[in-house]
Amino acid sequence: MEANFHIRLATTEDLPRVLALDRATESTPHWPAAEYMAALQAHRCLFVAETQTTPHLAGFAAGRITVIGTGGATADSAELESVAVAAASRRKGVGRALCRAVIDWAIRHGAPAIDLEVRSRGEGPIALYRQLGFVVVGRRVNYYRDPPDDALLMRLEPGTAGAPGASV
Repeated sequence: MEANFHIRLATTEDLPRVLALDRATESTPHWPAAEYMAALQAHRCLFVAETQTTPHLAGFAAGRITVIGTGGATADSAELESVAVAAASRRKGVGRALCRAVIDWAIRHGAPAIDLEVRSRGEGPIALYRQLGFVVVGRRVNYYRDPPDDALLMRLEPGTAGAPGASV
């Protein structure tokens, strides 16, 4: 399958489209605009996927690293915070490419692991995360509302066999 989109770091000009997609996607956290603006700052990332034929936002993904201690050169932890794909762009590799962009960004910053939370009933996202090398490491009971659901806690350790960043 040939990719009809490209991934890049978001800019402030992308925020209105990111917010619109966030509001149109049931499973996103529906952050306030200020939170997406913060994702453009240090220790955070916001990637967008755009279709190549028209300037259409196909999706976005946000991530963050936590740096504890002095120097700030290496991440102590990372999180894939949010991923959203427009309905017309689903099942075309956009979500996978966005996740990989955040994973690669976290690895470049030295993160020893990348964590995420996902609705326990989200079979599609869970399958994608498993394909990317994430494993379930915990559960938060009744974490989500509208509709109520548990959160599965998943982790990717880049140095493990089969995971991005693993040595072969």
